[in-house]
Amino acid sequence: MSDEPGTPDTPAGSTGGPMGPRPEPLRFFGTSWVHHDDGYAARRAGVAVGSLAAAAVSCLILRFAYQGLQIADTGSFVNVLVVVMFAICSALAFRNTWDRFGRHPDPDRQASLRGLLAIGFVGSLLAYFFRSLIEAPGEKLHRAEYEKARTRHEHRTTRRTGNPAKKKRHR
Repeated sequence: MSDEPGTPDTPAGSTGGPMGPRPEPLRFFGTSWVHHDDGYAARRAGVAVGSLAAAAVSCLILRFAYQGLQIADTGSFVNVLVVVMFAICSALAFRNTWDRFGRHPDPDRQASLRGLLAIGFVGSLLAYFFRSLIEAPGEKLHRAEYEKARTRHEHRTTRRTGNPAKKKRHR
């Protein structure tokens, strides 16, 4: 439990017990996604600019690698093969990353796709960029889980009024 005032499960100025479920922190956002406070808009803009810049730098590095293949004179077949490989892997990585923002990934599938996703890292960066234009990446999934947990908590902690044993019986 946290003794800091204003944390999600303690009221301001209180060091009492938990009042409900805690929201899961998101990378780069912490728990600011819950109420869109604490620089949420600036963080989203920073994530968008950062992921787009990282994708641009990555494309520049891939271009240097492609030029290295041309200098090595490996032939047009190898050059086309490398370009097609990066394009397909980037498209698959984009789709996989985009889908992960809406549901939890299957760990077995993720393990089997690890190499392919590493090759298509540009697609993952672009998915992160486009999602940060809409919301904090992963916010929709985390918000749904948090709201569901809050609803369950409220339902469990709702108390009945009165003693049912003293209930008046009508004859």
